[in-house]
Amino acid sequence: MTTRRTLLGGAAAAMLASPRLAAAQTSPGVTATEIRIGNTMSYSGPVSNLGVQGKTIDAYFRFVNDQGGIAGRKIRFLSYDDTYSPPKTVEQVRRLVEQDQVACLFSNLGTPTNSAILRYTNQRKVPNLFPSTGADKWSNYKDYPWTIGFPPSYRIEAQLYAKHMLEARPNGRIAILYQNDDFGRDYVHGVRDVLGARFDDMTRLASYESTDPTIDSQLISLQATGAEGLVLAVVAKFASMAIRKMHEIGWKPLTCVHYGAASVGVVLQPAGLEKAVGLTHAAYLKDPTDPSWAEDPAMREWRAFMEKYMPGADLTDANSVYGYSAAKVMEQVLRQCGQDASRENIMRQATNLRDIEIPTLLPGIRLNSSPTNYRPVRQMQLQRFTGRTFERFGTLMEGSVS
Repeated sequence: MTTRRTLLGGAAAAMLASPRLAAAQTSPGVTATEIRIGNTMSYSGPVSNLGVQGKTIDAYFRFVNDQGGIAGRKIRFLSYDDTYSPPKTVEQVRRLVEQDQVACLFSNLGTPTNSAILRYTNQRKVPNLFPSTGADKWSNYKDYPWTIGFPPSYRIEAQLYAKHMLEARPNGRIAILYQNDDFGRDYVHGVRDVLGARFDDMTRLASYESTDPTIDSQLISLQATGAEGLVLAVVAKFASMAIRKMHEIGWKPLTCVHYGAASVGVVLQPAGLEKAVGLTHAAYLKDPTDPSWAEDPAMREWRAFMEKYMPGADLTDANSVYGYSAAKVMEQVLRQCGQDASRENIMRQATNLRDIEIPTLLPGIRLNSSPTNYRPVRQMQLQRFTGRTFERFGTLMEGSVS
């Protein structure tokens, strides 16, 4: 008993001497040996193909743990299936926060799903770091200080597409097919940012619901408008549908597709590679199918990681590059936290990234964030599908955050 009291007294003295360490030890999800990180992912449902992001993140944290963890702690990654259903997301996030007591949420998938928990996590002051969605609202540091984005804003992406189309066809009409939610509407706003007063005359819009079985009628109606450019603000399943249908009806506008729906393995191969020639999207990640990265040290390291921790995975699927890259950003935040992995310090470090280089991002892109900049990645580069891979053209472009 005397020995136990002596040890407890010594531990208490150490904590008093280090208040930040004491706070970290008593923070939700944090012990001397472990930090719990929560996530919701669509392992089933309409965008289940994106579940590989969660699997890659889990594999990366196993890799980090095998290297000894971070600041003496192993990462425990708790990832639950929400089927891309906002009510299910709410249920799973409440479970993560109230039962599992996670230190933070990380890389939750989807715009409608993250929107459903936005007020809850901010009211509870739970960091929701780098959701896997580029919705422009994650830039809103004033109203939602506990939620910070990672991928480039969809609105920024749409601005780049509008500029590209105006340069190629200055007077051409632009069609926009968009998912009827905040994700899709960001693309409408981004094109409007560029066209300004000409927007109504130069654009034609059609929307779809994420539960729709097909988008055939929307594409046929947009073709009838005579549009020379098309922005596909759609998720992967509908991108494949659009590529097949446009080929079937012989419509060949200058087409730009949402960067999250441009995976060669997941989207283009099922649609038919020959049908996707000329398809353009704005990239910020290195494409695993691009032969110019064959000997790139970062991509060689990624392939070695995949072979060891995700054997048999599809190495043409850019979603694995995304999951790997996002996990590296989370690792950076935790390393900046040091011993203090409290929720407050996790959020503080996530909003204090300074010229961070993630090797699997395109050359020249650096991550920067601050208490008034919740959009760490703002630069992208256009690339066009050749029939086998995407080929970059032009230079890095930057959009403006609303």
